[in-house]
Amino acid sequence: MKVLFIGGTGTISAEITRRAVQLGWEVFLLNRGNRKNEFKGSGYKHIKCDIFAENKSTIKEKLIKALGKAKKFDAVCEFFAFTPEHVQRDFDIFDGLCAQYIFISSASAYQKPPSSYLITESTPLSNPLWRYSREKIACEEYLISKYRECGFPVTIVRPSHTYDERNVPIGVHGKNGSWQVLKRMLDGKKVIIHGDGTSLWTLTHNSDFARAFLRLIGNIHAMGESVHITSDESVTWNQVYQIIAGALNVELKSAHVSSEFLNDCSAGLYDFKGSLLGDKANSVVFDNTKLKRLAPDFCANVRADEGIKMTIANILAKKELQKEDPQFDKWCDDVIAALEIAKKSFNIK
Repeated sequence: MKVLFIGGTGTISAEITRRAVQLGWEVFLLNRGNRKNEFKGSGYKHIKCDIFAENKSTIKEKLIKALGKAKKFDAVCEFFAFTPEHVQRDFDIFDGLCAQYIFISSASAYQKPPSSYLITESTPLSNPLWRYSREKIACEEYLISKYRECGFPVTIVRPSHTYDERNVPIGVHGKNGSWQVLKRMLDGKKVIIHGDGTSLWTLTHNSDFARAFLRLIGNIHAMGESVHITSDESVTWNQVYQIIAGALNVELKSAHVSSEFLNDCSAGLYDFKGSLLGDKANSVVFDNTKLKRLAPDFCANVRADEGIKMTIANILAKKELQKEDPQFDKWCDDVIAALEIAKKSFNIK
């Protein structure tokens, strides 16, 4: 199997790259090489390229050279396209160069607010609250039109909240990821949980995602199809934060704050309208029947508590993953202080 991953070193794609190499596939990574030292994968071929800046003809020449005597890649997997312009560029480059093109979309594209808590691939795509999701929907629409018009061999994959060994999955965080929330817990400070913490959420470890994803490559039944890849496990946000506190061996001190209030208080610093109101504030449970029809042997193996504990152990062991965020820390203090003032004004203890 000869595969090209555009990106290939991120939260979702790094584990896919590693496993594809282990399978003995010929793996090409097309990226700028910014994570070369951090990403410890080996056995792949690197095509250094800024796909956003370089000329399409130049990129195609590099790919044809990399292919050698082969006529096309068995699959091109796009982990780094976010707008219709990105996938239009990909169509111009890869039409005729691949037997399958897999686009990473997002489960946040599903209807928000949802009409039903149970999400299937036929759930309408509509998210007026998050531009990121609307752009992914537009990408999907373009690619499906090309599949219908000229047989472009597209498969669309919709991940939900997928995490790896570098970031703990949490609901409310700043621009530097999850560490500052963990640090607040370790320092005995309150952490913000959006809403009342009882909405259902689905977390998927990247190792489980990778196993399912690889079963779609070269799968003739996946052509022209859209499929989400998630765990079957549902947990509440209160449970997520309790698992984190338990892994840190600290008492959970939480402040439950409505998602609307968090968005109003974000002052343009954070996009909580999209990430909360358009995504994490909603209860979602995924029906993975379609995925299991395409990959009958697939079953997610990593429970939320197991995966989170592994991630926290890794973060605590590596100083470079402990990136502090004083701006977010102060913002949390200010929001919690405002709530305390409101409680006092109503004599709420």
